[in-house]
Amino acid sequence: MKLLTVDTSTSTCGVALTIDGRLAAESLLDSERTLSERLLAAVDTILRDSGLLLADLDGFGVALGPGSFTGVRIGVSTVKGLALATGKPVVGFSSLAMLALNLPVCSLTVCTLFDARKKEVYAALYRCGVLPEPLHADCVIAPERFLGLIDGPTLFVGNGALRYRDLIEETLGDRAVFAPAHCHQPRAAAGAVLALELFRSGAFTPLPCLNPTYIRPSEAELTKMMRETL
Repeated sequence: MKLLTVDTSTSTCGVALTIDGRLAAESLLDSERTLSERLLAAVDTILRDSGLLLADLDGFGVALGPGSFTGVRIGVSTVKGLALATGKPVVGFSSLAMLALNLPVCSLTVCTLFDARKKEVYAALYRCGVLPEPLHADCVIAPERFLGLIDGPTLFVGNGALRYRDLIEETLGDRAVFAPAHCHQPRAAAGAVLALELFRSGAFTPLPCLNPTYIRPSEAELTKMMRETL
């Protein structure tokens, strides 16, 4: 199976090509500017360097969020367009679960944290075997409130863990362990593991249902709701 997986949930865009479960190519690039152009260019480069055409792929995987509103929207819409053009199936997965896969077969509970700004984090808890098993669903929450839910030794990973490291250490003391530096960046290659598992189980996402998982309303939605209540 030839599977192309895309992640645009943070400031780094990732594209991975797996063939029969083996990582054949991966691209990581700063996506702060012109993300849509750079994403398509990365897809084109990976396919060309691998000697494949878009039509040769068997399907697509994409991180649905939570994460950057603009980034997730571009990633999902790009994959939706590629799926429409090729008629190939798609699966979507949590970006926090993808991040947890940076730490497979971990003996500690893994807490994945993305900085959600506004003094909040996107957070989840996992038991990480070969695949991550969710212990607390994805949520957006003030970090101090989420830390109040943790009562045992926990491994923290993600840019939210880095931003709030002092708070985590002050709150949990030696119960808090932090992942090595190279683990904090989500990887499309890890997302491909989740995508392949979903393909094997036939859990495809119909394109009309392939939508970003923002968790909280966007600024535009908040503005609209406030106007409607006036």
